[in-house]
Amino acid sequence: MSAPIETLLSRLDGVKRTGQGRVNSLDEARAALAAIPPDLPREQWHEVGRAAIAAGLDVYDLDAWSASASNYKGKRDVLSSFKGIKPDGKTQAATLFHYAKKHGWTPSKAARSQPSNRAAKTAPRAGNQAVIDVWKRCVPAHESDVYIERKQGRPDGLRVYPATAEKLVIRGQDVGGFLAVPCWADGELQTIQFIPPTGGDKLNFPGASFGDGFFQVGEIGSRVCLVEGIGQAWACHKATAQAAVVCFGAGRMRRVAGVLRAKHPNAALTIVPDAGMEAQAQEIAAEVGGLFVRMPPDSPKNFDVGDLMQAEGVEAVAQLLAQAEVPPMRYRLLSGAELCNSAPMRWLIQGVLPRDGLAAWYGPSGSGKSFLVLDAAATVAGGAAEWFERRVTQAPVVYVCLEGEAGLGKRAQAWTNHKGEPLPDALKFVTQPFSLLSNDLHDLARAIKAGGGVDGLVIIDTLSRAAPGADENSSVDMGKLIASARELQGLVGGLVLLVHHVGKDGGKGLRGHSSLHAALDAAIEVSANDTRRAWTVAKSKDDVTGESHPFRLEIVKVGTDDHGEPITSCVVIPDQSAAEVIRKAAPPGGGNQRIAWNALGELLKTSHHFGQGRAPAVRPCVRLADAVDAIAPSMPTEPKRQRERAQLAINGLVGRGCLSHFEGWLWLP
Repeated sequence: MSAPIETLLSRLDGVKRTGQGRVNSLDEARAALAAIPPDLPREQWHEVGRAAIAAGLDVYDLDAWSASASNYKGKRDVLSSFKGIKPDGKTQAATLFHYAKKHGWTPSKAARSQPSNRAAKTAPRAGNQAVIDVWKRCVPAHESDVYIERKQGRPDGLRVYPATAEKLVIRGQDVGGFLAVPCWADGELQTIQFIPPTGGDKLNFPGASFGDGFFQVGEIGSRVCLVEGIGQAWACHKATAQAAVVCFGAGRMRRVAGVLRAKHPNAALTIVPDAGMEAQAQEIAAEVGGLFVRMPPDSPKNFDVGDLMQAEGVEAVAQLLAQAEVPPMRYRLLSGAELCNSAPMRWLIQGVLPRDGLAAWYGPSGSGKSFLVLDAAATVAGGAAEWFERRVTQAPVVYVCLEGEAGLGKRAQAWTNHKGEPLPDALKFVTQPFSLLSNDLHDLARAIKAGGGVDGLVIIDTLSRAAPGADENSSVDMGKLIASARELQGLVGGLVLLVHHVGKDGGKGLRGHSSLHAALDAAIEVSANDTRRAWTVAKSKDDVTGESHPFRLEIVKVGTDDHGEPITSCVVIPDQSAAEVIRKAAPPGGGNQRIAWNALGELLKTSHHFGQGRAPAVRPCVRLADAVDAIAPSMPTEPKRQRERAQLAINGLVGRGCLSHFEGWLWLP
């Protein structure tokens, strides 16, 4: 006759005795802990854990105890919950024994079968001999067994612990007559779950871990449903005729999904949660590249596919599983039709400032760029119909003024006096110091959110003032600035607009490392000379670039000083009268624009295209792409920058009025 179950458990776990057969205090604490079901509410689980530590146990004991719970989340969860806890006198060891006694534990019974502290760390995990011996005592299940019949299940692979066998008590319950559901991993028995014939709490074999195990209903092929319990597995298999896997609790679905994905890389894994657990199911499905289902709307909490089959039949389960969803993913594969039907780009100012992303507004000092930026900001915040004949979409604006802030009030007053109305309420200003390379970024984001500026326009004027100590010519420093600007945009949404300067050679565009221009979604260049001012779209990802928009600064009186002298500022006025002056603009004197001008002259002389874009019928034209190709090799820079420099030179020529551009064609005005 085989040894009693308690003796097997005791022999397996290596009981350590001291003195005359007396079990030491750590053994007694472990015995008490083992008597408490680990499937406790989180708060009680924590309380028992603290009490166990007060009794001298450690996190390895707590992990071994927790591993048999259906909601076990893994050793990392246990360690993070208890590793830093030390006895503090608030939770006493007596609490542990109090919980244990509530579940039928007495010192004289349990202390004889618990491992020592060292044994608890090294005790066998899955497939230990005690589990195997109990499994051998079980008899094959039959389709007429109460639980199987009630759940419309199948007995394949299941057993029943006989009521006539040696008494086996788990959590104070005699499991005689209970259905025994094995947990297998790579052919080894890990543990057993016992289910009462008429339903109720499922009992897990004490001291054994589920490991990477699961129970499988049907042969795994192209599709596998992952569920919590055996009843749901039966329902899924019956509805699809394909495999279903029992994970033994919601807390183990992620682990089992990972194991199955490694073993069956091409299978469609479908996570089938109980009602209320859909969010977790979606996360798991995303992690393993699978699908997930949602229980019917208004389902009570913990309602599952087994309940659905009982209530509405197997067809309802089949329909539910057929509606499995693909979780949102970072990358989505689009068909040609979907790409053609995708939403068009959104704009704050049509063709100038996109609705989202990162942009720059740049020009030399004194060019009037800050007046232009303020005018555009007020127009967007106020929701005017147009700005320089470009359609406007209203949005909140936050203007971070770090350069020329002393004159900001005058510029604002000039705009108000000229328009005859106050600046829009949706336009807010920040004048305190700000750095993109510090925690200021997150403080500003919080202020923008609190002030209702989310998904609007954020203007940083200027980039150099927002980057104290940074080297604009360094790829590393510029990379950090770009990353910070992108982070700000990610925190508040909308468009982040950087006001910046040009370098010593104005024809080379933005000052600093070229990575800034490459990172932009849009760029607006402002130019000025003795005869005119103009702004030009120097870069646009989804619209025409190069068209010049002349403007002038009109002086506006905003008050008087202490001596009675007028205080003035300026406002922006579109300058249509400047068109003739622009047409007569002299060719550039030197630099990249002169190189581009000379090359374009040759191209236009030999061109066979006339009257393209908006050019007069007699004007020879050249394609912008062809011009860039022809000019790039002559640009005095490293090869990988030549096309960029050629494009900037052409933009500069268009901005000066030396060239006209429309729909990809260039011609002489």
